[in-house]
Amino acid sequence: MNADRRTVLRSAAGLATTAALGALSACSGSEPPVAEGPASPPPAPSPTPSVPPPPSPAASRPPVAPAFAPLAPGTPVEVVNGPRNRSEIALTFHGEGDPAQATALLERAEQHGVKLTVLAVGRWLDQQPQMAERVLRGGHELGNHTQNHRDLNALTPDQVHAEIAECAERLRRLTGSIGRWFRPSATQYASPVVREQARLVGYEHCLSFDVDPHDYTDPGADLLQRRLLRSVRGGSVVALHMGHQGTVDALPGVLDGLHRLGLQPVTASQLCA
Repeated sequence: MNADRRTVLRSAAGLATTAALGALSACSGSEPPVAEGPASPPPAPSPTPSVPPPPSPAASRPPVAPAFAPLAPGTPVEVVNGPRNRSEIALTFHGEGDPAQATALLERAEQHGVKLTVLAVGRWLDQQPQMAERVLRGGHELGNHTQNHRDLNALTPDQVHAEIAECAERLRRLTGSIGRWFRPSATQYASPVVREQARLVGYEHCLSFDVDPHDYTDPGADLLQRRLLRSVRGGSVVALHMGHQGTVDALPGVLDGLHRLGLQPVTASQLCA
């Protein structure tokens, strides 16, 4: 092969190699290098949307009823009165009626530094749920007085159970506790059937009373005071009622009269501690 032919072949091979490299570069998407200018600043991060924090679990919890202090050994299943050798008595109130009157009564007790025991009717708590928190906020005691205030002695055991359990459910939902005390409705004393159904719901003790000045008959503040003060003695449990203006009006005089007799009103739990 002469020199001219070899020169032609080498030139053709070089052109073929150059064309192949160009095709490969195009397939790979690479581009010829360009002169770099000043580096552009990185894009600013997108602002994070503001998300409000979830509500605190504590904010949605009901007010918690205070823990129960232990009762004295031998406290009966049905408490009619506390120890007679003590200068303490318990003022207990059936919880129902006008919430303004109930609040006024609580305020008058608190002005005298006195704590009451309120046995709430469940249907009242359905209508006035804020009263459960108001009772506890004042340092008073809250218990169960059935759901509908029916005559328990006229009901079957299942009906008695429902009356107690429905009110207990309201108390638990509103305060986190069913309360310590159950008081039967439309009767002074709990029958064996009522005591058993109360126990099944979770109440170890029923709360009766030994002084009843019949304030629900609206006798007037003066007569109510006289009835109560002539009957009460150390250890007494007094049955009174919210929802009666005469009871609200009588309370300051009752508290002054108890002080003169040397008797201090306390909660039912404190009376039996």
